[in-house]
Amino acid sequence: MINPAELMKVMGAKKKFERNHPKVFACLTKMFSGGLSEGTIVELTVQKPDGEKLTTNLRVLKEDLELLEDLKKTSK
Repeated sequence: MINPAELMKVMGAKKKFERNHPKVFACLTKMFSGGLSEGTIVELTVQKPDGEKLTTNLRVLKEDLELLEDLKKTSK
């Protein structure tokens, strides 16, 4: 069972993240609302203030899409 107080805390953090990073949130929303298909490559690069970079990627699998669908269903 979901704790209502924890749910409110997470929803507040989500809204704050969306306000602080509107472009990132819009991209994630588009990507996870049907913009992904099997074989899509998602790449993530993190650059620290000292210039150090870490980049990784993944090729979306059928199982990944199934997981996203399951997560969508449980979040409603």
